[in-house]
Amino acid sequence: MRFTVLSTFSALVAYTWFFVKVARARQQFGIKAPKTTGDENFERIFRVQQNTVEQLVLFLPALWMFGSYVSDPIAGLLGLGWTGARVLYAAEYYADAKKRGPGAALSWLISLVLLVGGTVGALL
Repeated sequence: MRFTVLSTFSALVAYTWFFVKVARARQQFGIKAPKTTGDENFERIFRVQQNTVEQLVLFLPALWMFGSYVSDPIAGLLGLGWTGARVLYAAEYYADAKKRGPGAALSWLISLVLLVGGTVGALL
């Protein structure tokens, strides 16, 4: 399961980076907790972090199902692809919220492949 572990680690490192960016943006734009609105640049940074945590709820169990029942190395590659897609999503969203589609779609597609593959693998 080492590849699944490594891809889990990469996803959580990316998430941690997004979390740190929110903390820095709160200081930069003067947004005191618990507020989550204010400057548009802050809101984009915040939404990347929030959307990523929302996606982790689907991605991590699906990754581990796939890694356990189908293939650890393939799960690892797909997991790294998911992390790359989330980084792409973040870069797109930070630049212009309307251009976040490719990264969002790719990370969702990878999660779906992991979920369906892991479920089929477990049933077989």
